[in-house]
Parts: sequence; structure tokens; C-alpha cells
Amino acid sequence: MKRPERREEEYIHLVRLAWDLNVRGLSAAVDLPSGGGPVLLVAKGSGLLKVTALAQDGQWFFTWGRGRAQQVRALADDAADRVRQAVR
Repeated sequence: MKRPERREEEYIHLVRLAWDLNVRGLSAAVDLPSGGGPVLLVAKGSGLLKVTALAQDGQWFFTWGRGRAQQVRALADDAADRVRQAVR
């Protein structure tokens, strides 16, 4: 299980992303599952895109799949736009 401090940092990044996506017209909600890290759920057609926040080498990233094409630095100016493209 992750440290509470780490989960809180993940949550803060995801809430900021949820707000930025909402400003762009998308519905998003942060899920706080018991025993796991927070997940941002973004409405995508007939389902949901699951976005997580993770730290690698001292930098925070949002990821919604496998590979570099499905991640973006959390503090990048285009982070919300990249996630928005993924739900289209």
C-alpha cells in the first residue's frame, strides 16, 4: 500500500487535471478506492478513461495506458489537452 502522503500528492494532481478537463467541457471524477491510489475517471464515449498520477525520477506524470504516447508530464501546459485527445 502506498504511503498516505504519496496518495495525497496523486490526488492533488488528479483534482487539478479534473478541473482543467471540466473547463474544456469534459466530465471527470476522482475515485478513491480503498486500498489503492486515486484514479481520475473521464467520460469517454461508452466508457471511462482511467488516468493515474505517478512520480518518476522526481517528476510527476499523468498516464492512461502503456507507453510514452499515453503519458504526459503533470505540470505540462498541454496536459489536459493531451488527455482530452485521448477521449476523442
